Amino acid sequence: MEDHSLEKKFSKFIIAVSIIIPVVVGILFGVKLKDLGFHVEPLPFLPPIYATTNGITAIVLVWAVIAIKSGKRKLHERLMTFAIALSVAFLVMYVAYHMTTDSTKFRGEGIIRFVYFFILITHILLSIAIIPLVLITYVRALAERFDRHRKIAKITFPLWLYVAVTGVVVYLMISPYYV
Repeated sequence: MEDHSLEKKFSKFIIAVSIIIPVVVGILFGVKLKDLGFHVEPLPFLPPIYATTNGITAIVLVWAVIAIKSGKRKLHERLMTFAIALSVAFLVMYVAYHMTTDSTKFRGEGIIRFVYFFILITHILLSIAIIPLVLITYVRALAERFDRHRKIAKITFPLWLYVAVTGVVVYLMISPYYV
């Protein structure tokens, strides 16, 4: 049975989360705990972990699409929930790293510099845009509005996959410059 009220119920939450997460991440990105008087050790080990988390997210997303196309709805549901959990874990590690460690500058030159910044900028912009898309897609599935879920999932999936894959690419491109 479809639950139309569930979508309505979550709409304000989705809007709030879609605004709050990028704003808070943007603010925290510029905050260094040491500048606030906290004695914290840098966390230089996190980038390969959160890049791996992005890579696993990409694999889980593809696996989830294969599962649903094979009629394995429960597996699809579990995989999508896991993909969201992985994305939240990525976000926590990313913020923790940037609050404890100075940012690394990309020092590549020539065309590779343009490629890096193109990938980085599209990754950042789409990582912001993907928040409401994922939440809306997920809520529509929970509400059993599968017709509407499928429509938005056709947009959400490739964008989320792009964000996950480019997260790994950005890491691989900047990793030679980590101190």
